[in-house]
Amino acid sequence: MMLQVAVCGPRDCSDVERDRAHAVGRLLAKAGAVVLTGGGDGVMEAASRGAREVGGLVVGVLPGARADANPHLSVALTTHLGEARNAVLVASADAVIVVGGSWGTLSEVGLALRRGTPVVTLGGWQVRDTDGRELPDGPQPAATPAEAVAAALAAVEAD
Repeated sequence: MMLQVAVCGPRDCSDVERDRAHAVGRLLAKAGAVVLTGGGDGVMEAASRGAREVGGLVVGVLPGARADANPHLSVALTTHLGEARNAVLVASADAVIVVGGSWGTLSEVGLALRRGTPVVTLGGWQVRDTDGRELPDGPQPAATPAEAVAAALAAVEAD
């Protein structure tokens, strides 16, 4: 079965986040991974577009109807679960790459970590303990799209 990596991030994203997500999608597809997203706009659309541009398979786990899907998906799964679809998305992933952050993205980080799914962050949310230290089992920060993809793939191989 193909490796599945979720790319999560805000619908309302910055140009930098959009560019990073596009690069992450391209790199994941080139590595042979299925790209999973929430299927909408912003980071989700950019990662989907990047993966499809290089022939990748992109699955969108939609919170609502298929009409809300971005045009770059290979497959659109309509859940009609609203934000609860975040649990379906990360439960389907072997690893999660987060680009930027929003409240929905934070829920995806928490749900993935709770399941023991590796999470790599490229900007956005950081989880720290009460003394301000990064958690050893928390999200792994990355500085570039290439570093994020390499870290996610390495984390899956280590499992």
